[in-house]
Amino acid sequence: MHLKKQLLTAAISTIFASSAWATNGMNLEGYGPEALGMGGASFAYDNGTAASMNNPATLGLMNQGARLDLAVGFLGPDVDATATGMGTASSGGDAYYMPAFGYARKNGALTYGLAVFAQGGMGTEYNSNTWPGMMTPPTGRPEQRSEVAVGRAMVPVAYNVNDKLTIGGTVDLVWAGMDLIMSMGGGQLQQMTAGGLITGSLAPALPAFAANDIFQFDFSNGSDFTGEAMGYGVAGKLGLTYALSETVTFGATYHSKTRLSDLKANGAYMHFTDANNVMGGVTDIPGTVKIIDFEWPETYGLGVAFQATDKLMLAMDAKRIRWSDAMKNFKLSFTAAPGFGGGTTYITMPQNWDDQNVFSLGAAYAATKNLTLRIGANISDNPIPDNTLNPLFPAIIKEHYTAGFSYLLGDGSSEVTFALSHAPEVKQTNTNALGPGVDLTATHSQTSWQVMYSMNF
Repeated sequence: MHLKKQLLTAAISTIFASSAWATNGMNLEGYGPEALGMGGASFAYDNGTAASMNNPATLGLMNQGARLDLAVGFLGPDVDATATGMGTASSGGDAYYMPAFGYARKNGALTYGLAVFAQGGMGTEYNSNTWPGMMTPPTGRPEQRSEVAVGRAMVPVAYNVNDKLTIGGTVDLVWAGMDLIMSMGGGQLQQMTAGGLITGSLAPALPAFAANDIFQFDFSNGSDFTGEAMGYGVAGKLGLTYALSETVTFGATYHSKTRLSDLKANGAYMHFTDANNVMGGVTDIPGTVKIIDFEWPETYGLGVAFQATDKLMLAMDAKRIRWSDAMKNFKLSFTAAPGFGGGTTYITMPQNWDDQNVFSLGAAYAATKNLTLRIGANISDNPIPDNTLNPLFPAIIKEHYTAGFSYLLGDGSSEVTFALSHAPEVKQTNTNALGPGVDLTATHSQTSWQVMYSMNF
């Protein structure tokens, strides 16, 4: 039983850094329902104020006047984690909602606006009836939970240089929040300390405190929109579109890596059973947690849109997401409250994500004067190596198949747009992750949708 508890807590520790919308890594597969309905393709045609998240130059392709977009998105992941001989646990985190807003005005050659979108975020929740959730210290929370939420408020500007070339850019205010309730075994603490992954003034004491039992990090506020640990920063995007002919438009965009402050939570705890009675038995240490150097990666991509007929448009994008620069390590520090000595522990969890190539294909068909139908596919590779797979939240989805529509209302000045996306189940295994013959396997599928109301005036 003791060995089983150590194996379980070792598995739980992998929850650290991967809790986020696992579509294109931690990015959504499409921003805005027009793009989502076309597999996320968006770099070379007018897709509304979602241009602020895609290619800001496409904002300059809108008609003269103003546009207002109000949207909400839903993500429904289905995630299971299996450890050899220990059964399968299903995550209770299966419904997440994402509001969005965008406004743009075009006056002559200049277009400008304001937009607020969710970049990504989600998590997992395992209650006390699951094998991850039952492994907690006596005074810890009877669950395991992780959640990451990242959003952007953006000021986009686009300019029509001439009748062929449009350039654009955004200035982004970025915020990131994180919750984490994570347990580890005392044996694993000893191994990580010996390997130099746990350092700082508290590092020598932690393995002794929890040598034969369970240790838990705890900072979580349970909010669907903000995390207990918060950080803020900036980023930006550049883009262009160029009309190669009357029917073919080329697009290109670059999204910078974010510059975020460390995510900080003042109301954090370390819970553990003081197995060697170093501090008198069950111990709870309050303090401050920082998530160090957490960033969103740079992205660059190319796209083309082809107006094949007066009713049919085809679009294709290719982009590369530089996860290797942003997800090499997940680093956390915990500083104990002054009454507990004020010491600091630093923990590093290697991730070693690969860069990711994403291909988006889509078609839009004007079925009637008021109704436009869309279909698409989003194909990517998996950025997570087998040996750093997070079985409790795998960002391993590879394919999405999408469909959607837009319908003009009344006199045509307003419109409703909807898109649905489904990602078939993906399975990945970290062989011998917890010792010889003890594998960790994650399965993940998901269904999502976005709906938007738009007004032109």
